[in-house]
Amino acid sequence: MPEQPRRTIKSFILRQGRLTQGQQRALDEQWPDFGIDYEARPLDMAALFGNDNPVVLEIGFGNGESLLQMAAENPEQNFIGIEVHRPGVGHLLHLIQEHGIKNLRVMNHDAIDILQNQIPEHSLSRVQLYFPDPWHKKKHNKRRIVQAPFLDTLARLLKTDGNIHFATDWEHYAKHMMVTLEEHPLFENSQKKQQFSQKPDYRPETKFERRGHRLGHGVWDLIFNVCYK
Repeated sequence: MPEQPRRTIKSFILRQGRLTQGQQRALDEQWPDFGIDYEARPLDMAALFGNDNPVVLEIGFGNGESLLQMAAENPEQNFIGIEVHRPGVGHLLHLIQEHGIKNLRVMNHDAIDILQNQIPEHSLSRVQLYFPDPWHKKKHNKRRIVQAPFLDTLARLLKTDGNIHFATDWEHYAKHMMVTLEEHPLFENSQKKQQFSQKPDYRPETKFERRGHRLGHGVWDLIFNVCYK
């Protein structure tokens, strides 16, 4: 009997809301120029953007407004955003067209597949993960994306002076991230040991962050540098 492929644990649930006419139009019209189709082979970053500027990758950009702001305010950097929810992808593509942004590309696929198969080694200057699903019930903690194998992959993709920047409004998840990162041999805290970072100026406030504030949550930022030993 042939061996069955092992099912991987998903860190997200795909809830596809209905696309607005504007989002669908943006997908139809802007994807050829700003979308990246999934293929299991490494991208040519210089060809993709037409330059050798540093590349920042964000996983799970939501509606894309904060990522668009970062791209607009940092034209000397290139940005790639990954999001599985098509309405968010359509919304960001509409914003890209509306604001005339040139240094931002969009992907609509499972981030783990993309990281493992499509992002070249040592090609990223920063990986951003802002307000991922906390999977706060104990029985669901295994679904959290921030685990040692995920960090192994990020370390392989970052340049030698690269870093990761995570943020969450769930304290328990923040502590989980801190422990997981502190224990990883290829990352070191940009702050003192076990110390969270101040929110850097380059990170805009996100929709999920505002929701967290309304719910009375704190916000924790973690910035760790890759360190090849």
